[in-house]
Amino acid sequence: MDEIRKVAFNCVARAVGFGSLAIALVMLSLAFQPALALRAGAIMALAMAGILTLKATWVPYQNHRRMEAWLYLDEHSRPAENHAGQIMSNVMGDVYVRFALVAFKVACTLFLASLGVAIIRMLQAGSG
Repeated sequence: MDEIRKVAFNCVARAVGFGSLAIALVMLSLAFQPALALRAGAIMALAMAGILTLKATWVPYQNHRRMEAWLYLDEHSRPAENHAGQIMSNVMGDVYVRFALVAFKVACTLFLASLGVAIIRMLQAGSG
């Protein structure tokens, strides 16, 4: 079970890493307006959390033999065929939810940072 969880974690982490790279590049392209960059990053991180949550919801309806994690497992690491679907669904669902929670926390942090930057800008504009 630990091997399955490790492989599933690596597969989802790679996908989330590429998505995070795309979000970071969009934020970098908006660096001329920090509040906007942070807000855009927060919205995209929230979208990522939503997509990961949907993926976790859809996992029980997928064929476990077509999951990326299943393909990366060695023959001896794969669970018995009569329980494989249930085990893979549970593990993949847990991993998707774990990453969705992290993406949601990042989105909340980015929203708060955006709000802080906007408040600082308003205070500077009001005092100048």
